[in-house]
Amino acid sequence: MTDINKKNETIGILSAFFCETLYGLSYIFTKKATQSATTFALLGWRFLLGAIVMTLFVLFKVIKVDFRGKSIKELLPVALFSPCIYYIAETIGIDHTTASESGIFLASIPIASLIASSLLLNEKPSKRQVTGIIVTLIGVLITVLSLGLSSSFSVIGYLFLLIAVISYALYSVFVSKVKTYTESEVTYMMLICGGLFFTILAIIEALSNGSFQTLISLPFNDRNFLIAILYQAIGCSILAFFLSNMAIARIGVNRTSSFIGVSTAVSILAGILILNEGFELYQVLGAIVIMVGVYIANINK
Repeated sequence: MTDINKKNETIGILSAFFCETLYGLSYIFTKKATQSATTFALLGWRFLLGAIVMTLFVLFKVIKVDFRGKSIKELLPVALFSPCIYYIAETIGIDHTTASESGIFLASIPIASLIASSLLLNEKPSKRQVTGIIVTLIGVLITVLSLGLSSSFSVIGYLFLLIAVISYALYSVFVSKVKTYTESEVTYMMLICGGLFFTILAIIEALSNGSFQTLISLPFNDRNFLIAILYQAIGCSILAFFLSNMAIARIGVNRTSSFIGVSTAVSILAGILILNEGFELYQVLGAIVIMVGVYIANINK
């Protein structure tokens, strides 16, 4: 392996790890915010604020983007599958199912990504990668099931969770196909599309409920909500999206998806260490198994 390849691999691995760490830490900030606001209100403000902040970065040349002479069609499938379809499907799916069911469904994202990359990119996974992803999946399942297995038998919920899993896998595939855009440009387009899409949905929901004024005043009247959308907009939407796109570009879909379980492990540790939440021994065991799976999938020969 050349020095350049080693450098790209290291950047990709670190990007994937810190991306999932950011997602895992979001649990701390959103736990209280969702008690006072609807999911669409949270998503609308999150992506609107993310798009505004990213635009300011572009205007003040903190981030460089240049769409001149490039076909925007290459980025539309990326933004369509994530954030638009993924977050809608995940939201509806979680709302109609139990926590254990949604956790199990979403834990299968690495498997779906592996299948999608094999079929659409002809990116054949190594035995080590398959083993690591399966071990990671087992770790997530141990963690989820330690909280107790319950069933909703919601066909609608299962359908939307399946759509969420497939859409994330397809997002990964389409991001890896992007060759003419930088990670910053891909992230910017994702935020612009997400900002427009979820803001419109949040406004429609608020108007139908007669709570439009409440929606507008939420960040100014609710400190927990403001902190949550600031973290999600800057930490999750801007930085984590950028890191995810960078990881896929450098280490591929399969290896990047093997890190998804890290967010579960981080959210457990954050709950224990920062929020002083109780925990089960199986949760800690699950977190350890997750990290072992990630290590197996990414260790050099």
